[in-house]
Amino acid sequence: MSPELEAALEAARAAAAVIRPLYRQDLAVRVKADRSPVTEADERAEEVIRAHLAQRFPGHGFYGEEGGRSGMERESVWLVDPIDGTKSFVRRTPFFSTQIALQRGGRLVLGVSCAPLYDEIAWAEEGSGAFLNGEPVRVGVVSELSQAFLSTGNLAELARSERWARLGTLIPQLARIRGYGDFVHYHLLARGALDAVLESDVNILDIAALTVIVREAGGVMTDLEGAPVGLGTTSVLAANAALHGRLLELFRR
Repeated sequence: MSPELEAALEAARAAAAVIRPLYRQDLAVRVKADRSPVTEADERAEEVIRAHLAQRFPGHGFYGEEGGRSGMERESVWLVDPIDGTKSFVRRTPFFSTQIALQRGGRLVLGVSCAPLYDEIAWAEEGSGAFLNGEPVRVGVVSELSQAFLSTGNLAELARSERWARLGTLIPQLARIRGYGDFVHYHLLARGALDAVLESDVNILDIAALTVIVREAGGVMTDLEGAPVGLGTTSVLAANAALHGRLLELFRR
């Protein structure tokens, strides 16, 4: 475990200590310019994460959901969403998480996904495999659509496109379709309980850490055009290697 991964895990756990006592409290909710909610829990958790990482790695850049970007031109940049799933947090649903990723030389190389109320923490570092609550995990080996479990998340943009009809043709071919959303379906994919995840309307802070985790668990994670996940990514197709190509063929324009 590298010093960066150790620091990211420590920062995620420190954020969890901030978030837990604020859950189910009557916190004021402010709506940002992009119409997403933010609370004291988001802001305080990001402050804790940023302070922790800056102390250990003062030369790294930082891109936070609440605090914005600084040092993006640097070789190493932290990508942080203190509460991915604030809408769930506000509605007292425990399916939210803290996401911390490290980008080095433009490539995502480290990810930590901590769900404090769900009691799960997943992490991965390039070349070292993926872990969930300390145990190594791997994606499943299902190769037939008739046996595959697919989970969908945000779909608004997909519903406005020609891809919506393609999803309709796919669904009857699957064993199951679910809509776990947020971190949940990526954790399930990484440990082989799901076989594919489909989303639109995402941003890089939602998925940066999860990209590394899925990749190190043996999966493939791209956008719906097959491009690697990067700062401008807005859609996701994640699956085990056996299924990803078949699904990409269906959804790519």
